[in-house]
Amino acid sequence: MSEAEREQRTALTRRPKTSQALALRARIVLACVEGIDNKTVATRQRVTSHTVSKWRSRFIYHHVDGLLDAPRPGAPRTIEDSEVDALIGRVLKSVPAGLTVP
Repeated sequence: MSEAEREQRTALTRRPKTSQALALRARIVLACVEGIDNKTVATRQRVTSHTVSKWRSRFIYHHVDGLLDAPRPGAPRTIEDSEVDALIGRVLKSVPAGLTVP
């Protein structure tokens, strides 16, 4: 793992907006890169050895993209992430008619 990749993984574990699942996966990979065996990593991160093995393997084959959630089966999404973000932004910034905000 290059120094840039290591910094990126470390940043994922510290960013407040990173999902907890992604942060855990990044911590697992960082520990594995340090040469710690799966059983020890599992104990430290309070997960199973199978979980450590899964994320280690996915990182080896897919790098950072392997730490992201895989697409789920079912109907394809009809709304893009940018549309969801825009709607959430409008809702959080608006005040319903007839209500006052202290």
